[in-house]
Order: sequence, then C-alpha cells, then structure tokens
Amino acid sequence: MVRKLIAGNWKMNGLKADLETIRQVSAHVNSGETAPETLLCVPATLLSAAAETARGTALAVGGQTCSKLEKGAFTGDISAPMLAEAGATYVIVGHSERRTGHGETDAEVAGQAAAALKSGLTPIICVGETLAEREAGATLRIIESQLRGSLEGLETAGSFVIAYEPLWAIGTGKVATTGQIAEVHGFIRAFLAGRYGAPGNAVRILYGGSLNPSNAPEILPVPNVDGGLIGGASLKAADFLSIYETARALQV
Repeated sequence: MVRKLIAGNWKMNGLKADLETIRQVSAHVNSGETAPETLLCVPATLLSAAAETARGTALAVGGQTCSKLEKGAFTGDISAPMLAEAGATYVIVGHSERRTGHGETDAEVAGQAAAALKSGLTPIICVGETLAEREAGATLRIIESQLRGSLEGLETAGSFVIAYEPLWAIGTGKVATTGQIAEVHGFIRAFLAGRYGAPGNAVRILYGGSLNPSNAPEILPVPNVDGGLIGGASLKAADFLSIYETARALQV
C-alpha cells in the first residue's frame, strides 16, 4: 500500500500566532508506515518558524511555490534553495491559483519542479480542469496535456507527487463525485504507469478539491487517492487532524 500524504496549503494565511496550529498538529501526528505522512505548506514568512516548531516531530513543512531559477534580479520571487534552507522538504508547484492568477505555464511548472528536485525538495505538481472544460467533456484531455508539459524532463517517478485539483471545486464548497475522482485519478495512474513503468504505480496522487472532515471518509478510500491537498480545512488543527485520522484508519 502506498503511504498516504495529508498535505495542507495555508495559501496567503498565517501569522506568528498561527504557529499554535503547527504545535497542535505536530504533537498529534505519528511517523511510521502505519500512519499517513503529514505536511503543512505555509507562507514563506512563517517557514523557518514553522520548521523549528515542528522539529523532531513527524510533521513536515513546505513552500507554496518556487522559482525555476536559483537566484537573480527577480524581485519578490523565492528560490528552491531558499525554501530548503528555511526548512522546507516539499513545495507545491502549478497550483491552479498560480496558473490562473500568475500565468504560470506547464513549461514554467516543469522548471519549478526541476529546481525543487535539484534542491532536495519534493514537488507536489498540481493539475486540474475548469468547469467549462469539464462541461465540454475535455477533462481527461486537459489533464493529459498538463501532465505531459509539467513532467517534461522529470525522469524519476519516485521523486514527485501529483495533486488533482478540479478548479471548479476549490474554495467553492463544490466537491467532485467519487466517480469523477476515481475516473481522473485512474487516468493519472495509467498515464504515470505508461510513462514510468512500474515506478509510476508508486507515485502518490492527491485529491485537492475542497477536502474537509465531512467528505474525507468518502473520498480518501477512492482507488488511487493517496491522500489530500487541503486548503481551508488545514487552517484549523482540529479539522486537519480529523482528516489525518480518517487517512490513518485507512492506512492500517
């Protein structure tokens, strides 16, 4: 069984007072093959403090994006080496909010993933369709195109995580049906196996569309759902840990 990953994305939320959430989560989660891996991706301003707070526990911390470049005259950008030095072990790349709000292309995402790997970070590569694309019956075509472009140059299957995030189900309260999730996750699995062979079957595929304590018991058991990329529900320790416990019960 693939070890599940329960990952939180705080987005543009979090001040020093919110380190208490890090303390509460890190005090509860466990390591070992019978427990899911846990991760909180916090704003860059909190990363060092979050890493220090979680030090010695099973909770990992990560960044929310990175540049494909190592350094330079790029005001406001943050590089993968900077994230790693601050204590990150993961970084989200290609989140829909970066693709739509900042114009990041598949090629850009592939460059970010490569930069993350070079710095020892595990990239969580996000893919997903808009509501218009789903209604047009183009979901799988869009997912395949994003996978091909975003994985360009990545030759080792065990070095990254994929997150499926239907754009129409992020922050809207809408959630894809288990049938829709199974279809897309199964398609991603087949794509990875076709591209990487047997190692493609071990790549974790997360669901990232408004996962919360109420729907986690229904979604996490879906075939090829190897965990979740959680937005709003990761901001409260009780909600995040509820999802963690649901995943933990499935891990045994």
